[in-house]
Amino acid sequence: MQALTEFAPLAAFVVAYYLRGLYAATAVLMAAMLVLLAVDWLRLRRIPPMHALSTVLVLIFGGATLALHDRVFIQWKPTVFFWLTSLAFIGSSWIGERTLTERLLGGALAEAFGERLRVSASLWRRLNLLWAAFYGLLGALNIVVLRYLSERAWVALKLVDFVLMVLFLLAQVLWLSARAAPAGQQALESGDGPGK
Repeated sequence: MQALTEFAPLAAFVVAYYLRGLYAATAVLMAAMLVLLAVDWLRLRRIPPMHALSTVLVLIFGGATLALHDRVFIQWKPTVFFWLTSLAFIGSSWIGERTLTERLLGGALAEAFGERLRVSASLWRRLNLLWAAFYGLLGALNIVVLRYLSERAWVALKLVDFVLMVLFLLAQVLWLSARAAPAGQQALESGDGPGK
């Protein structure tokens, strides 16, 4: 359900792009992000930080795109978002008790596997750096597509980005779950655990 909710603004953007062009799609995306925040609030009684950051960036860059009639602003938004997210993952290695990866995945893994899955702090830090690198690469890919390919290719890349994020998340969850340790066993290290 949450993945579909997160996908809705992107889907609205792509449909609007093919029907009315980039400027109309930008306005639709801005409205859809505000609706996403409202849905978050109604469902969770809170707004996830990633949704808040993305919405603020969409409103700033989308507003600049519409006000100045210059598409480059909205096209740079994904790179800025991905690189800020990458920096957040890196910063979480030094700020707080848990990395951002552990905060995002730890609860879901605990719900799914309970005490059967224990992950060491060092492995969480390594996974966290993988997320930082992944988002850094997505930001760089956005620049390459902007520089060398068409606007349509850039819009298609937004769908590719979403699919890559889902696959990356799924791969990590499957990798961790394959190493589920029985209760009482030592926390997983970087591949020493069962299921290797």
